[in-house]
Amino acid sequence: MVIAVVVNEETKRDWLKQGIQSGANVVWLDNPAPVANASIYIDLLFDSVENRVQEWQHISSPILINNVVKCTLLLPENFIRFNGWPVFLQGPIMEAAAIETHLQETATLALAAFNKQVDWVADISGFIAARVVAMIINEAYFTLEEGISGKPEIDTAMKLGTNYPYGPFEWSQKIGLKNICALLESLAKDQPRYAPSSLLKKEALL
Repeated sequence: MVIAVVVNEETKRDWLKQGIQSGANVVWLDNPAPVANASIYIDLLFDSVENRVQEWQHISSPILINNVVKCTLLLPENFIRFNGWPVFLQGPIMEAAAIETHLQETATLALAAFNKQVDWVADISGFIAARVVAMIINEAYFTLEEGISGKPEIDTAMKLGTNYPYGPFEWSQKIGLKNICALLESLAKDQPRYAPSSLLKKEALL
């Protein structure tokens, strides 16, 4: 299996935290481009690049994209999406969604080359983990906005109380507030309880 991966150096370091299988046939790319005999393409930079769909329009092979917000029903039929937010990208388990079984099978094999397992979940905006973390961060911003406590104290309380690896503001720095805000605003279109706090939106613009 030939696996073509679009990545930059920083993201590549995170992606390879779990190592890579000996003999894995991987072609590293800076931008979308055809690769001879490629079984699948993995675009780790998809979520940060506008109009990326057009760059892939001439590729018919399965394309696994880092896209947390947009459902696969709104994407070309050969697209598979997964949660590649910073921090999540480093882990051994990837949340992903695909419409067709053969796409799931191809993606599962490709990710195994990087010692990653796939948790196939419903094709919903935010998957599961990203939704939970985004809501925790949003609630922390509401708490901060109301003057109940400060960022360091909230982070410490959450880590001690829930045994999370990071507090909500630490999560927000690692993931990026623009990513968090984009997901919350997308979810809030149908479910107002997801609406981001005004302080979170303000800081996301900084």
